[in-house]
Amino acid sequence: MSDAGSRSRLVVVSTLGITQTLAWGSTYYLPAVFADPVAATLHISRTWFFGIFSAALLLSGLLGPLAGRMIDRHGGRDVLAATNLIFAAGLVLLALAANLAGLALGWAVIGIGMGFGLYEAAFATAAGIYGAEARRAIIGITLFAGFASTVGWPLSAALIHAFGWRGACLGWALLHLGLGLPANRLLVPRAKAAPPPAAAADDTGKVPWTMVVLASVFGATWFVSTALAAHLPRLLQALGLAPAEAVFAASLVGPAQVAARLVEFSLLRNASPMLSARLATMLHPTGAVCLALLGPMAAIPFVLLHGAGNGLLTIARGTLPLALFGAAGYGLRTGLLAAPARVLQGAAPLVFGLILDRDGPWSALLLSGGLTAASFVALLLLRPAARHAAAQET
Repeated sequence: MSDAGSRSRLVVVSTLGITQTLAWGSTYYLPAVFADPVAATLHISRTWFFGIFSAALLLSGLLGPLAGRMIDRHGGRDVLAATNLIFAAGLVLLALAANLAGLALGWAVIGIGMGFGLYEAAFATAAGIYGAEARRAIIGITLFAGFASTVGWPLSAALIHAFGWRGACLGWALLHLGLGLPANRLLVPRAKAAPPPAAAADDTGKVPWTMVVLASVFGATWFVSTALAAHLPRLLQALGLAPAEAVFAASLVGPAQVAARLVEFSLLRNASPMLSARLATMLHPTGAVCLALLGPMAAIPFVLLHGAGNGLLTIARGTLPLALFGAAGYGLRTGLLAAPARVLQGAAPLVFGLILDRDGPWSALLLSGGLTAASFVALLLLRPAARHAAAQET
């Protein structure tokens, strides 16, 4: 690739990475900081707040296939730019919410934006621009957006401290209008319309099975990721760590995610995405076994292994469909694959929390470790399907 081409790709990847950081930080990562002040102001329980948030995640999952189809047909630039307007509108509605209905309306609009504007849309945009060569772009996007919680949580807390939660919502909305919208619209090139999906999509045997297995793997691993994002400090405390120790250990998830993505970008960049995905699904169960054998002293290794696996799996959601099926029809496929994951994601905090409270930390770990280990086994079953898909593409 020429120097000019490398610079152009760097601009596109940086833009998508930064705007994804903004999109995640101002939506998915809001509840952890906003739940308490919003619930206190509106005189509602945290259960209602998180229930509405879960409904927004469900809505986003239902819209994912439509978003992917639109990006396949028209490219992702304008779709992503439109989501900045949708996110801004939803955040303004949140700022104006005076009751439960207003809160639900704001999150419904944000849910629409999440369906069209998070990772799957950015990955599909990269695939539309770079085709089968989009793997490195996808990894680069996740390197930037891996810091979404690292940036989003402190920024939200600072905005709430300075302006209250309503002012913080308006601040995030202004960032979408002043940063996200012009960046997506002006710095992301228009992709050519994608050709129809390859003949493999019409096969009646292997490819549908591959889609079912991938959707199951993504759903199971995303369930675990979301459950641990909501309950990791509590889980570690239940295992015997002091509150400060649990918070410190849990804070290492973000650095572990980014470190794993750097390894993928450098050492594993020429390896099969399937190899990376299989490795990723074994890291969380390995950490759980370390906890079972060594007790609380293995808390930090467990968190690092979990975070590294989660970081690699985020990349796999973008690179595995590209490797197995190619760039044609990529947006629709990733939307379909993400839909069940978004549904399970919405239920994860509640289900995992109930098991943790009722049956204890080891039962919760058995669930999370079992799901990720089963995902590893499922990925082993994809080898014949992967060969078949590759044969169809050639």
